[in-house]
Amino acid sequence: MVTSLGARRLARAAGILLSAALLGGLVTGASRPEAVVKDDTFLDAETPGVLNIEAGECFDDPEYDVAFDGVIVLYRPCVEGAQNQSYGFIRAPDGDWDEPSLRAYAWDGCRRAQARRWPAGDPGVALYPVLPTRETWADGDRTVMCVRYRPTGRLSPEDTR
Repeated sequence: MVTSLGARRLARAAGILLSAALLGGLVTGASRPEAVVKDDTFLDAETPGVLNIEAGECFDDPEYDVAFDGVIVLYRPCVEGAQNQSYGFIRAPDGDWDEPSLRAYAWDGCRRAQARRWPAGDPGVALYPVLPTRETWADGDRTVMCVRYRPTGRLSPEDTR
């Protein structure tokens, strides 16, 4: 009888451990970041807080801020590991609003700026431009912000040097 009770306890303990291991695997699998692709529509010149970011500064993706009572981009020191880093600004040529041409100009300009700053490339780090909107363009805004990010997680402090 002791052997039967001991065997049941052992089987139950093994079942609990197996369940915990499987659940742990599910949690770990679920917590792995999926690759995030950010493009020229992710942020724009009208996204609150984005105009406060200077070249070389880091920031996190927009999120709700209680004090602001809305979604806003907030600065984060690069040494803390951020989701994005502004690495420069380019000025689009004057002219009429032409969104397809602006997009092409911004992508090309940001790629060239990235190649100048990191000539050897930077594996695992991607970029996207932050564009003026039709409304900010009408007000004279021609500035494109070039931003780097890591699609699978946060930029490390080493990434942002």
